[in-house]
Amino acid sequence: MPRTPVTPLIVVWFTLLIALCLQVMPLADEWQVFRPEWLGLMLIYWCMRAPDQVGVLHGFVLGILLDLIEGTPLGQHAIMFSVLAFLCALVYARFRAYSLVQQALLVLVLLGLVQLIDQWLRTLVGDFSIHLAFLTSSLISAVLWPWLATMFAAFQRRFSGA
Repeated sequence: MPRTPVTPLIVVWFTLLIALCLQVMPLADEWQVFRPEWLGLMLIYWCMRAPDQVGVLHGFVLGILLDLIEGTPLGQHAIMFSVLAFLCALVYARFRAYSLVQQALLVLVLLGLVQLIDQWLRTLVGDFSIHLAFLTSSLISAVLWPWLATMFAAFQRRFSGA
């Protein structure tokens, strides 16, 4: 069985920080619901691609950074992304065997679950909303998954020289 090339941790953190920047980039209020979950997508990608290098700690640190940037209650996004990384660790062996369409469906489920946890946490702190529009970002992220996974796999192959 060929061994997958090890990606330097600096490349992983660089891409995660780019995703963090995309996540907090200003967007008009009416377009906020259509923003892909960039940080979740990148965390899923790296948890699936390099499970021995990226995990729950990365999700927690990125969540705390997002909490600090957005001014949300400290730990809200940290819980979300820690749970996402944990769920990725549970399913990464199957995930890697799936086709891109099946992976996109699993990304939809994973991000949808995390968005539901986020909405539950928001109701605990008083920001209550009854509609399901928050799941739109999960759907858009799932549609972007095949493109993102293909692009980063090519990037990783080119970077490793394979």
